[in-house]
Amino acid sequence: SAAAAANGTASQLARGRVSQHRLDTSGLLCPLPVIRTQDRVRRLAPGDELEVTATDPGTMHDIPAWCRVHGHDVLVAEREGEAWRFRIAIRGAEECREVS
Repeated sequence: SAAAAANGTASQLARGRVSQHRLDTSGLLCPLPVIRTQDRVRRLAPGDELEVTATDPGTMHDIPAWCRVHGHDVLVAEREGEAWRFRIAIRGAEECREVS
C-alpha cells in the first residue's frame, strides 16, 4: 500500500539508511539511458537516491518525464560539460511498466 511504502521511506530516512547509487549511461542513445535507469530503480528501495550520467541530449527531457510517470523525484538535472547529470530520489513501491 502507499501508506506502507511511505512509512518504509520515513523509517529508512529516520535511521539514516538512504543509500546512494550511480549509473553511467554515457555513450548510450535513446531509449537505452531510460531503460537502464528503470532497470536500476527496480533494484532500489524507497528513499534511495540514484545519480545518472548521460551523454544523450534527449535524456534532459526523457529521464524527468519517466520520473514523473513513475512517481520519483528529480533532485538535480544539470549539464556538466558534454554530459547531463540527474539525481533521482526513489519514492514509494516501484510499479514500473516497460518503456516502449
